[in-house]
Amino acid sequence: MKRFFVLLFSVIAADQLTKQLAVRLLRDQDRSITLIRDLLSLTYAENRGVAFGMEFAPPLVLLLLTGAIVLGVFVYVARSENRSPLFLTAFGLIAGGGIGNMIDRILYGRVTDFIYFDLYQGELFGHWVSLWPIFNVADSAITIGACMLVLFHDRIFPDTEKNDDVC
Repeated sequence: MKRFFVLLFSVIAADQLTKQLAVRLLRDQDRSITLIRDLLSLTYAENRGVAFGMEFAPPLVLLLLTGAIVLGVFVYVARSENRSPLFLTAFGLIAGGGIGNMIDRILYGRVTDFIYFDLYQGELFGHWVSLWPIFNVADSAITIGACMLVLFHDRIFPDTEKNDDVC
């Protein structure tokens, strides 16, 4: 369990610290800092929705939903006998990221985003698109944790039955 809590608190600390730096360095100046030309920049954005800025539900509903998911992760990890490093790492990242974004929603009513990969911006099928959203450390942690659960499923959950009859 130590790994779970170390990752959880590390993600929260890194997320909140980098968001505060983004607010101080980027918000008021309406600045974008290019790190890798035409690929990676730090660009301030406020996100009142969920992933990709989608307006999924009212802010209170988003906060309660996130809280329920984080609580579910805590209960699941606490009740599970699985203590593999991959299991604890994946769920520590997911819980830490969820709490990091919850803190923003509670304190500010929105989430601060600032990492921008400019993979493509332009017209696609007659519409202007940007193929990658601006995100933050918490979003990265959640995504990495979820990818770990998918990519390493058989190693994280070795006792689950395999069903070869899947379509």
